[in-house]
Amino acid sequence: MHAFRYQKPASVAEAASAMSGADEATLLAGGQSLIAAMKLRLSAPGQLVDLGGIRELAYIRVERSAVTIGAMTRHADVARSKEILGRIPALAGLAGGIGDRMVRNMGTLGGSLAHNDPVADYPAAVLGLGAVVSTNRRDIAADDFFKGMFETALQKGEIIVSVTFPVPKRAAYIKHPNPASRYAIVGVFAAETASGIRVAVTGAASAVFRVAAMETALGAKWSPEAISGISIPAAGLNSDMHASAEYRAHLVTVMARRAIAAAK
Repeated sequence: MHAFRYQKPASVAEAASAMSGADEATLLAGGQSLIAAMKLRLSAPGQLVDLGGIRELAYIRVERSAVTIGAMTRHADVARSKEILGRIPALAGLAGGIGDRMVRNMGTLGGSLAHNDPVADYPAAVLGLGAVVSTNRRDIAADDFFKGMFETALQKGEIIVSVTFPVPKRAAYIKHPNPASRYAIVGVFAAETASGIRVAVTGAASAVFRVAAMETALGAKWSPEAISGISIPAAGLNSDMHASAEYRAHLVTVMARRAIAAAK
């Protein structure tokens, strides 16, 4: 690990100031991805700005039609929240299936979204529910947030402060996990929301994406059979030692059918 400077601000304003004053500054949330990369010398920030001391970023607020979660809320807190279980059980279930117990106790919602690992679980929930990512500067719709592998709409120095998830009529998240890491080889979040049907896929490509053909079919009839004949092309999907692109394409339909059957 390379040497670096360390700051632990007590507010979002202080964190933003620290980021604006340093060219090589990197935000540290839960550290489950960044610290590992630094140990391997794959990442070498000159300065770390630790968000762990900002209490205003860790909360869960439930309203009638939405659930807002602070960016520094841990996965474990989302998984065991009775309020989230009562409003969006699919979201609580997703959080409970992330990594192992240590990852869930340390990893954060905002950190996961800012990192945007192509096999992460939270992007599927954000895109699948049509959530809004709020930063210290603006609100970003889910459809505009994810840009590519490890790439988001966040600008330099921009800090995620919360995510607002609309409460769906029904939803479920099902994934085929890597048995070691628990990352999604393919994960599908299917939801019937007030604004329509949304089907989001993670793990299969360079970034989370929606499947329009499935959404249209489910709009006519919400049932696993409605999408049985729908498949996505393997071209452009991830292919590695864990699964070929063709297998991932097959899994998208399998996981989507299971998610639709499980939705509540």
